[in-house]
Amino acid sequence: MSPTPSLLEGKVALVTGGAAGLGAAIAGTFAGAGARGAVVDLVEPPAKAVPDGWAAITADVRDEASISRAFAQVGALAGIPDVVVANAGVVPRWTATEEIDPADWDAVFAVNTRGVMLTVREAVRVMRRRRAGSIVVMSSLNGWKGDPHIASYVASKHAVVGLVRSVALDVGRDNIRVNAVGPGPVPTDALRARMASRASRGEPPVEEALRLAGAATALGRVVTPEEVASAALFLASDLASGVTGQLIAVDAGVL
Repeated sequence: MSPTPSLLEGKVALVTGGAAGLGAAIAGTFAGAGARGAVVDLVEPPAKAVPDGWAAITADVRDEASISRAFAQVGALAGIPDVVVANAGVVPRWTATEEIDPADWDAVFAVNTRGVMLTVREAVRVMRRRRAGSIVVMSSLNGWKGDPHIASYVASKHAVVGLVRSVALDVGRDNIRVNAVGPGPVPTDALRARMASRASRGEPPVEEALRLAGAATALGRVVTPEEVASAALFLASDLASGVTGQLIAVDAGVL
């Protein structure tokens, strides 16, 4: 389903982690709804991931100066962002609790929690100048649900939900809304690659793993990148003008 062209007409958007996967889907959906802006990623995004008229900016969300420069670049090119999507994140390898490596733990939190915090902080700094804006943070079903294999990821996504709820309380009177999207499994290239790696260690093959993940949901399937992007569009737009501090599950019904 194509996005309504007028939902973000005239709005400026910034999407981190936009070179591929959910970030690229969100940028494309926002562009289809009338937004202009920038795709921000640690690597140069491929041309197909950058909507027509949008800028491609390289930045490291873990680094204060880098993410600040990215916002300044967007401001110079398109204007102060009306919408910021903090989507950049990493998923670690599976590990048992007794084998957790503190260095790996810190690496996950550096992107998934510190990186999100720095992105949200920078968004608030620019949005408060005109007392308006919408911030959408990419969480996960692991923002409310545990997983025995990836404790660091689960903990980082729980932390993100706490950040969203706290910042929403802080900036609501400035007409800035802050919400999170919590996807279930989404068959992006990244997820397929992780499943393939697990299959090489005895887990089910990729297609079987996706089938099993879908079978555990109310809808009997996994969600698509476009469905996650549509939820982000809703939260970014005036359709969600009364929604803030919320985590919206897009998981086909993991109950």
